[in-house]
Amino acid sequence: MSGALRLRSVSVRMGARSLVDAVDLTLESGQVTAIIGPNGAGKSTLLSVAAGQLRPSTGTVHLGEREAHRVPSAEAARRRAVMPQDSAVAFAFTVREVVAMGRTPWRKAKADDDTAVTAALDLTGLTGLADREVTTLSGGERQRAALARVIAQATPVTEGSVILLDEPTSAMDVAHAESTLALTRRLAAQGAAVGVVLHDLDAAASYADRLLLLENGRVRAHGPVQEVCRAEVLSAVYGTPVEVLDAGGRLRVGPVRPARTG
Repeated sequence: MSGALRLRSVSVRMGARSLVDAVDLTLESGQVTAIIGPNGAGKSTLLSVAAGQLRPSTGTVHLGEREAHRVPSAEAARRRAVMPQDSAVAFAFTVREVVAMGRTPWRKAKADDDTAVTAALDLTGLTGLADREVTTLSGGERQRAALARVIAQATPVTEGSVILLDEPTSAMDVAHAESTLALTRRLAAQGAAVGVVLHDLDAAASYADRLLLLENGRVRAHGPVQEVCRAEVLSAVYGTPVEVLDAGGRLRVGPVRPARTG
């Protein structure tokens, strides 16, 4: 079997309600896969299963060649780094201390850890905020600190590394959101299999290699960006007109908006 992380026929049920229904997903090394869909589609639930935070009601999750629940926790943490949707830190740790928490699974020499933390701070533009208490940061800055922790945990990024991000840019301004999404491409180029939940369809189409479109917990479409981003499919799933335009070889995806007059 191939794929750094594979979900097969995964379902999650809460009582009589099905949150995720028979979903297959493979995250390949060297690729960014964006999970998209409207609110309540099951995106975060699916990512929680992929992250090992939630056991599926049925189906299997493989991390490499082994079922994920059979991989020792420390090894799994070295191979799979996760940024959940809610990654708030309630205590007055500094940004550097929060990022250093990502090194816990490695038990390396302090010099190695310090190098990884410093690099993660630099990649996320947080070097100047390293000594600030994380509770004093803005929402977007806290997201960047959480992302830096994930990068520190994933270091060294190699083929087979898995990085999972749940709405990593939701509180960021445009510049930092773009740099964060560009960073997912950089991590994939180093060999990581990146899975990211996104609400921004245009960003998903721009930065991902593959898309998984969920609707009511089921896969509506899955494949390369050009195959999934079809206006009639997206419009039906989101319940609003969505247009897909080819802008010089790159798809532009967004809601149809009325022209302004006067």
